[in-house]
Amino acid sequence: MPSRTIPLITAEYYHIYNRGNSKQIIFHDDQDHKYFMHLLLIVNNSKRVKSGITKQSADSEEEVISIGAYCLMPNHFHILIKQEKEGGITLFMQKLLTGYVGYYNKKYKRTGSLFEGRFKSKHANLDTYLKYLFSYVHLNPLKIIDKNWKTTKLHNKHFSFLREYQYSSFQEYFTGNFEIVNKEVFPNYFPTKSSFLKEITSWIKLSV
Repeated sequence: MPSRTIPLITAEYYHIYNRGNSKQIIFHDDQDHKYFMHLLLIVNNSKRVKSGITKQSADSEEEVISIGAYCLMPNHFHILIKQEKEGGITLFMQKLLTGYVGYYNKKYKRTGSLFEGRFKSKHANLDTYLKYLFSYVHLNPLKIIDKNWKTTKLHNKHFSFLREYQYSSFQEYFTGNFEIVNKEVFPNYFPTKSSFLKEITSWIKLSV
């Protein structure tokens, strides 16, 4: 396999993403979303995932990456990651995608690849870009209800949809209940819930 154009360096931040082959849907229902999010928790270690592994058993292993934000869309996903161990992102993503493809193929009685090649990565090497990615990732669900949301006036119903979307880390920042996200290893851009909401809403113009 050829080396990556962008090397994955320990202690650096990366925007990781991928989508379904030919833009096909990869998350069909609540179970699909929640299984992928469950994998985000249990594969973050150097061990091979075994059947029946739980979050508690995975906690005993050293984490190879840290997640700052994530969002699952119908045909793709975004994850903001800090690499904690050498080769950590590659190992984590291999386990994550292999685990989900196995689940998906079994559930939907299919074979073959599900994703569009190997995962994509962008190095968040600038502080301004890293901070922007928190908004970019969390604003993605607006595309579900309005593909042109960036150029149209939004109403409170749009923000309500964003706030209630269950398949991103928006909920963790909104409630302060961090489970998948490890907020402490990322810059403290949002020390409070209000500072997080202020940043998100600064990118959207709500019309009354």
